Amino acid sequence: MEIIFHARGAVLAEDFRDIVSEKLKSLERFSIPVDGIKVEIKHEQNPHFGKSSHLVTLTSHGSGPFLRSEGQAFNDLAAFDVAVKSLELQLRKTHERAKDVGHESVKSLKP
Repeated sequence: MEIIFHARGAVLAEDFRDIVSEKLKSLERFSIPVDGIKVEIKHEQNPHFGKSSHLVTLTSHGSGPFLRSEGQAFNDLAAFDVAVKSLELQLRKTHERAKDVGHESVKSLKP
């Protein structure tokens, strides 16, 4: 999985890229084909935003489904955690829908 970082008005911490890469690689357990994820980080300079001054947007691209999630918090890592929880929920739902349950359909039960 290719991970692209794009920071707008933000200086990223040294370990942020490693943490993000590790967490996004763990999402491969759902076996949903995602070729790459774009991680966009934006810092709001307006002091009125306060606790939601950091915005992280995750967008998937490639052969799998289009997935997009956002997270806002007081720092980059907390905002990323919110966004990755939302992305994980979307991947989990897609994975559950793709499973073959093995139930007979209602149409096949009718004579």
